[in-house]
Amino acid sequence: MLGSVAFGVLLVAAVDRIWGHSNIAFAAAILVLLIANAPMLRFNCPRCGKNAFFRGPFVIPWPNRVCTRCGQDLRETHSQNR
Repeated sequence: MLGSVAFGVLLVAAVDRIWGHSNIAFAAAILVLLIANAPMLRFNCPRCGKNAFFRGPFVIPWPNRVCTRCGQDLRETHSQNR
């Protein structure tokens, strides 16, 4: 995920340097970040469905080991797609 953010920043900076300011470069960077974020959104607790990457309103690049809503140990179980 951090590599995707770095790629997006470098993409926007390179396009800005070569061709000037472009909204297309920003749109491409957002698209790259959305595609890179998609697998994170499917890692949910099998018991209650809470996403393991969310800590309150914040998203962290590593998942919880224990679900913060129901206390399920997420290291031993496989997640469901919800």
